[in-house]
Amino acid sequence: MAAPAIDINPDQAQPFLKEVMDRSGQNLSACYQCRRCAAGCSVGDETDFFTPNLLIRMVVLGDRERALNNQLVWKCVSCYTCGTRCPNDIQTARITETLKKMAKAEHLPPLQPKIADFHDAFVRSGIRWGRVNEMEFMGAYEMKFALRNIKARRFGAILDEVKAQAGLGMKMTQLRRMHFGFLVAKGRKEIKALQRKSKQRATH
Repeated sequence: MAAPAIDINPDQAQPFLKEVMDRSGQNLSACYQCRRCAAGCSVGDETDFFTPNLLIRMVVLGDRERALNNQLVWKCVSCYTCGTRCPNDIQTARITETLKKMAKAEHLPPLQPKIADFHDAFVRSGIRWGRVNEMEFMGAYEMKFALRNIKARRFGAILDEVKAQAGLGMKMTQLRRMHFGFLVAKGRKEIKALQRKSKQRATH
């Protein structure tokens, strides 16, 4: 299977590149396609040939539609191997996170709904309490998953998810990796203020 072709859009390239660089804090113009990031990408086999270098190339050439709609944006695990290997210190994980936020702001359907639900529940829990409480955040995630599948009438998927998560929960409890306590951090107002500030910055 060949790598996907890139649609070049000169009129859109510069403003799109500037937006992604400003929001991610990464200098994409410094990428000279050495592909060291692609060689070390831990999810490269799962992203339909969307490697970090190709994603950067799409942004540089103005292929906005495909840059916002690809498996790498949703399957990147933020291991930062790409940035460690990059001779110009470009952290693609920050780029994928930026593109994920942009796709969400434009109400584009996520290519991986479960990942989108997990991400949303995790972030909301952290902002609400200053810490991520595992039971609360996983409960919110499972509720989102269940509602999505009830609407699609996929009841078998809900049952499979309950069985899988119950098994995982038992193993984590046995290994003392499941925390049932509820923790609240100080400075929650500051965390929420930072979130509001980041949202305001993103809209300007």
